[in-house]
Amino acid sequence: MAETAVGQNASPLDRFFHITERGSSISTEIRAGVVTFFAMAYIIILNPLIIGTIADSEGLTLGVPQVAAATALAAGVMTIAFGLIARYPFGIATGLGINTLVAVTMVSVEGLSWPEAMGLVVLDGIIIVLLAVSGFRMAVFNAIPASIKAAMGVGIGMFIAMIGLVDAGFVRRIPDAAGTTVPVTLGSGGSIASWPTFVFVIGLVLCGILVVRQVRGGLFIGIVATTLVAMVVEALTHAGPSFVDGQPVATGWSLAVPTLPETIGGLPDLSIIGNISLFGAFTRVGALAATLLLFTLVLANFFDAMGTMTALGKQAQLTDEKGNLPNLRAALIVEGAGAIVGGGASASSNTVYIDSAAGIADGARTGLANIVTGILFLLAMFLTPLYAIVPIEAAAPVLVVVGALMIAQVRDIDFSQFHIALPAFLTIVIMPFTYSIANGIGVGFIAYVIMAAAAGKAKSVHWIMWLVSALFLIYFAAEPLLQIVG
Repeated sequence: MAETAVGQNASPLDRFFHITERGSSISTEIRAGVVTFFAMAYIIILNPLIIGTIADSEGLTLGVPQVAAATALAAGVMTIAFGLIARYPFGIATGLGINTLVAVTMVSVEGLSWPEAMGLVVLDGIIIVLLAVSGFRMAVFNAIPASIKAAMGVGIGMFIAMIGLVDAGFVRRIPDAAGTTVPVTLGSGGSIASWPTFVFVIGLVLCGILVVRQVRGGLFIGIVATTLVAMVVEALTHAGPSFVDGQPVATGWSLAVPTLPETIGGLPDLSIIGNISLFGAFTRVGALAATLLLFTLVLANFFDAMGTMTALGKQAQLTDEKGNLPNLRAALIVEGAGAIVGGGASASSNTVYIDSAAGIADGARTGLANIVTGILFLLAMFLTPLYAIVPIEAAAPVLVVVGALMIAQVRDIDFSQFHIALPAFLTIVIMPFTYSIANGIGVGFIAYVIMAAAAGKAKSVHWIMWLVSALFLIYFAAEPLLQIVG
């Protein structure tokens, strides 16, 4: 009776998004949506640096301002669409890793033009949507063992934390010239050694304290407070950017320098939107090579999103006892459409973002948070200098805290049985070590079917797991296969 009364008295907005039903409030969703935006906003700066500056075989570059505008537009549209249709607080934007695959492998190495590469991204999205509509994508989701689903969540948590630590300069790669077998180090020479990283440490301590004290909106407060500290530090130290005249500066801010912009606002340049050649890649590199490139895109997109939604759903406590999300089919269809929209906008494939975990940790439970995040992305097209005030060092502490929260899912893995422990362990560690969710899932799948067979449990493994593991073997051998076909 009490639930019925709540439902009758709730506003239409509350009923549509199930806000009260999921234990949230409108104010919490709005605040958490802002947190998600600031945790994701770096993609508007980073994506143009990855795909906006590389010239294709015809000498065409997409351009940094154009990619920034297209990235914000696609993210805004898809995040809002996901919030309205799937009604989950999972932001959508250009997928890191996939954009590098498009820029480096397809354009720089294989010699595709940007319209041809983006045409493959659109085809990738069409295939994923068809797989979701047919029910096959959901069947794969249901075939994944509970231990691997839990491992995916833990691995993504570690991946998020690694992104935060690396982006803040707290963990750095040791240059090859150093002649050491140790690939990474703490800061620079074992010391944080830079003011931006010092700001990150302050933010991490602050966010940790706020979470421990269970302060409502603690992560939002942490981002705002750390940004203010960063602005003061920059004003006093003039640390500047991490690249000056094309040369790296180890003591500079990773992406955005926290200073007030001279001008705010301006019309976005959307000239690259719709500039695609749907089947041009098949003409340029041949049907077989183009098909292999498309297959690589589909598999990476397919499982990146699946792993991310599994982890975010569990973190938000929205999954059932089997670890599945209600209304999953609609969510998978909308997410697949992100590749179509992202490719069509020449911004690369859009997918569910692991950084949404920041907003979930701050209380987001419904699609209303997505509406807020999406609106901020659309505003960012016009206010590009404004969002750049928040440096990645101010958002990175939230990612580390979220990683610590997500690793709690490790309790759902039975490490006493080695045929379960090894695949789960590999799934967990491969994600952060290779900076790829799909890699972690693929290695985990292959290890799971092999270990199950070795343990005499081959018949208990769903046939879809065997099929997908075989596909991942092809995925991991994509580069040699491309060399074979010329």
